[in-house]
Amino acid sequence: MSGMEFSDGFVSTEHRELHHSAAESADPSSVSPLHIGPKSPKSPKSPKLSKSPNSPRSPKMQGKTGKASPLAHDRQSHSSVDEHPKKGGSGGKGTCGGLLDTENTCTVDPSDPNFDSSEECEQSNAKTERVDFEEYKKKATIIVEEFFATDDITSTANELRELDMPSYSFYFVKKLVSKAMDRHDKEKEMAAVLLSALYADYIDPPQVYKGFCKLVESADDLIVDIPDTVDVLALFIARAVVDDILPPAFLKKQKNDLTKDSKGVEVLKRAEKGYLAAPLHAEIIERRWGGSKKRTVDDVKAKIDNLLVEYVVSGDKKEACRCIKELKVPFFHHEIVKRALVMAMERRQAEGQLLDLLKEAAEEGLINSSQVSKGFGRMIDYVDDLSLDIPNARGILQSLISKAASEGWACASSLKSLSLEPEKPSLEDSVARAFKMKAQSIIQEYFLSGDISEVCSCLESENMTCSSELNAIFVKRMITLAMDRKNREKEMASVLLSSLCFPADDVVNGFVMLIESADDTALDNPVVVEDLAMFLARSVVDEVLAPQHLEEIGSQCVAPDSIGSKVLKMSKSLLKARLSGERILRCWGGGGSSRPGWAVEDVKDKIGKLLEEFESGGGVREACRCMKELGMPFFNHEVVKKALVTIMEKKNERLWILLEECFGSGLITMNQMTKGFGRVAESLDDLALDVPDAQKQFAHYVERAKTAGWLDSSFCFNKSGHVAENGTC
Repeated sequence: MSGMEFSDGFVSTEHRELHHSAAESADPSSVSPLHIGPKSPKSPKSPKLSKSPNSPRSPKMQGKTGKASPLAHDRQSHSSVDEHPKKGGSGGKGTCGGLLDTENTCTVDPSDPNFDSSEECEQSNAKTERVDFEEYKKKATIIVEEFFATDDITSTANELRELDMPSYSFYFVKKLVSKAMDRHDKEKEMAAVLLSALYADYIDPPQVYKGFCKLVESADDLIVDIPDTVDVLALFIARAVVDDILPPAFLKKQKNDLTKDSKGVEVLKRAEKGYLAAPLHAEIIERRWGGSKKRTVDDVKAKIDNLLVEYVVSGDKKEACRCIKELKVPFFHHEIVKRALVMAMERRQAEGQLLDLLKEAAEEGLINSSQVSKGFGRMIDYVDDLSLDIPNARGILQSLISKAASEGWACASSLKSLSLEPEKPSLEDSVARAFKMKAQSIIQEYFLSGDISEVCSCLESENMTCSSELNAIFVKRMITLAMDRKNREKEMASVLLSSLCFPADDVVNGFVMLIESADDTALDNPVVVEDLAMFLARSVVDEVLAPQHLEEIGSQCVAPDSIGSKVLKMSKSLLKARLSGERILRCWGGGGSSRPGWAVEDVKDKIGKLLEEFESGGGVREACRCMKELGMPFFNHEVVKKALVTIMEKKNERLWILLEECFGSGLITMNQMTKGFGRVAESLDDLALDVPDAQKQFAHYVERAKTAGWLDSSFCFNKSGHVAENGTC
């Protein structure tokens, strides 16, 4: 209105001055050039002016009439004739009150007797919150897109902080993850790293939790645009648990809040059983999208050592905590605890300083309680070896545990018991230590030369008492060294183990020792479960161990989710597979070298030739040597079968003498004898075509074998020639 020209014939000088003063005092950004009636406060940009009964209204402009007085205008504006208010609350004829209205909402009139000021505030606050949230959503989306384009964590964190709306951070979490889910692995890894970096410092933990809740709840909608939503979102949740930004209890709690047929339940089940329950799940999950590929366990250990040494020198706890956080390996923080405790035991003057660092990290939540307990637990397992270099290591460790428990950052009740006096071993530590060093030298020389006889002679000289404990130590050391080498050395270790003829109990104890130390071995060898399972299955195939020995090993690995139980399950599944013997024998190349294992037909041909040579006058020792050189003890049932068929066809019992010698020397076991006799029983119908009395002869030899102890007394076969189950004929 300030821009309009008024002539003297239309507006009085008094009204012109009033208009001029109102125009100067008004906010130019909020005043429209159009006239807005005083009863039209709906527009959010229209200022609310207090009314005074003495203040005149703005003049109504007359086109061709004379001067209009304020009273005349006032009467006209309030006239009820043909001037009803328009729909929506705007002014009637002669007013422009509704032109700038943006919403069709009711206006609260302060002069109303039912006016409630709190109700007006609530409506205003709710409207403001809606506007703020919509604005936040737009800006958060832009920040996420910019982050994927720049990969600048610092800039993203600063922009998020500048928004200064922490109560809406859950939406940023949801938007970041949902956007990453529809992109490549690079962006998924970037999103996971960003969440870990922003956690606690820029986004409160409850907001992260709420963001993932929203994601799980919206899984049914996400799957419309992202077909692999279940797998990808499950992996994001598993990664968040591994990175310690989401508690494991999230999975169970959310399952109870969702309907059973929702996709969110599938997501949570996949995260729990498909990812978090797998062996070495932390390392696998972290590397799933390409993260940490260039960083090995040794690199992380070296960085931990460096930060601890620098901390001892500088004493800067903040810098040390920053370095721990930058490692971004929350699942590996137990190694920090362990190495800090070892350093405290080795450098007694730095003990207090290192314990203060661990206390600070634990209280700040940088190292969680489970990692602290795991670190102390590993120290308790390691203390006997540490005692070789640190006198009174047990006593020192006990004092460290007591201090940590008294300060409240370690739970002593959750740790294994640690006695001040070590259990007295049957062997002196000096003897065991010397044998370990000698055994390692023997094994390394064997890997170079492949000379089994030299190993046997060295072991006889070093273990003249045939100590069972030393045999178990040798088994453990040999397999440990082989697992860290190539397939050639693994095959050589298996061949050597079957050639040494150690008592089965000693081999069992060796495998128990291997399984007990598997958690530590897994830090350097991520495939320790697969390697140990294959060695164990190979020992059964080579008949170094019997199948029932697996149960004995299992009884000593009580934890159902331990690495030992996983090794046993995998070895059993390997042994149950079809043609498991041949497959396991060839898993590392066969024959203790780089050449492949024997073909089955070649083995059958060699067995046939050695039996022919023996039948024609060959020596028993030579025949046994040839069988041993085949290196396939799991296939000795073929020797039994061919020998029995030849005896029945030619009625020449010379081969029976060979079977007696093989069974007496342990070359052919009862299991292989039973299997060989069973195969003959199954082929009796075909054999009867050439040997009419085959069934009668076979029954005779079965009784002789039972008398000699080759077969169990329950062995029986029916008239059709098939072995009866459970020994019933």
